[in-house]
Amino acid sequence: MAAHADDRISNASMENLTRQVEKRPISTIVFIVAMQKEAQPLIERLRLVKDVNSPFPKEVAWVLFKGIYKELNINIVCPGKDSALGVDSVCTVPASLVTYASIQALQPDLIINAGTAGGFKAKGASICDVYIVSSSAFHDRRIPVPVLDLYGVGMRKAFPTPNLIKELNLKVGRLSTGDSMDMSPHDKESITANDATVKDMEGAAVAYVADIFKVPTILIKGVTDIVDGNRPTSEEFLENLAAVTAKLDESITKVIDFISGKCLSDL
Repeated sequence: MAAHADDRISNASMENLTRQVEKRPISTIVFIVAMQKEAQPLIERLRLVKDVNSPFPKEVAWVLFKGIYKELNINIVCPGKDSALGVDSVCTVPASLVTYASIQALQPDLIINAGTAGGFKAKGASICDVYIVSSSAFHDRRIPVPVLDLYGVGMRKAFPTPNLIKELNLKVGRLSTGDSMDMSPHDKESITANDATVKDMEGAAVAYVADIFKVPTILIKGVTDIVDGNRPTSEEFLENLAAVTAKLDESITKVIDFISGKCLSDL
């Protein structure tokens, strides 16, 4: 009986702590962005500067831009370039690592994973649409074993932001994450099961790590390509990248303006 009583006290304490945190004004935001090209317009708009005394290990290529905007401590973290090939370190593994390291080093009140994604016209998505993600899941972790199958999908709800969505009139949709830009038949089946409107290569990984440490997380995705359209995904992505990052910059700035001076419970 004593153990059960201790559990109740512990759960009550945790719930009380959570309520206190949600009533405290948001001070520090960390943006996790896979490609610096996606982040550059926001870096310039907010006049963020590269941290030359990075809190991250010297062996990694991760890049931190930081500054103050409307009394918020804004941090943008990008995984940087792959040391062997010189390309952006996209996909779930780099995203997981930088999310973990950013939580440890920067102690954010809120994480925002912002970036580009493919959209599904069957779900109403169009090029340059910007979505707030309601939930995220993986589509390429297929483990056909009871319970492990659910672990593989890894569905997680995003932090609820009903006031933000209403005020900015943002589109809302589910996100499916995988480590490939194309979509195999197996992926398509899983994405359909996930009821996804948008598809990316980082979001669910960021959400997974943030959930471990109970850091509230918002995912914002701009549509660069139509996955169920007639054109090659890579071609459409490159063609629309600049326009979509500009649209993301505009939307994210409005999101930051809304967050300024508010508590998590106000979102």
